[in-house]
Amino acid sequence: MTATPVFGDAEQHVLHEILAANRHLEGALLPILHAVQHQFGYVPAEALPVIAKDLNISRAEAHGVMSFYHDFRDHPAGRTTLKICRAEACQAMGADDLVDHARDSLALDWHETTKDGAITLEQVFCLGLCACGPAMMVDGKLVGRADVAKLDAIIAEARS
Repeated sequence: MTATPVFGDAEQHVLHEILAANRHLEGALLPILHAVQHQFGYVPAEALPVIAKDLNISRAEAHGVMSFYHDFRDHPAGRTTLKICRAEACQAMGADDLVDHARDSLALDWHETTKDGAITLEQVFCLGLCACGPAMMVDGKLVGRADVAKLDAIIAEARS
């Protein structure tokens, strides 16, 4: 897993710019969390108390919202994010074998990143591609009818 970068003065400045640009929105917490993750690649733990204070909510509420949504992460991701659908429709089409192959090939568990920082493995519970299962998402791009060959090609490309 990659080391967590330091959240210094420059990052604090960027966070305050994000807050200033979004705090006026109704339900501002989600847009702020999205903007922070877009900017830094994750939501740093140091950012949550600042966000909570700015929005006049508790730290627990900010943390609860962040941890509820699976797309927010509290650590940096790899250069490629591989999400494999584990919903029932994809399981019926062989997703469990795909999951086993991915975890064995990458030597990872869910939400972990390869030592070289190339790939982060995530599980999701529906990508909306049920008719073309098993499904994966690679850096936001859907992959239907996924199989071991497609998975191996994605892994090889991510590591090149």
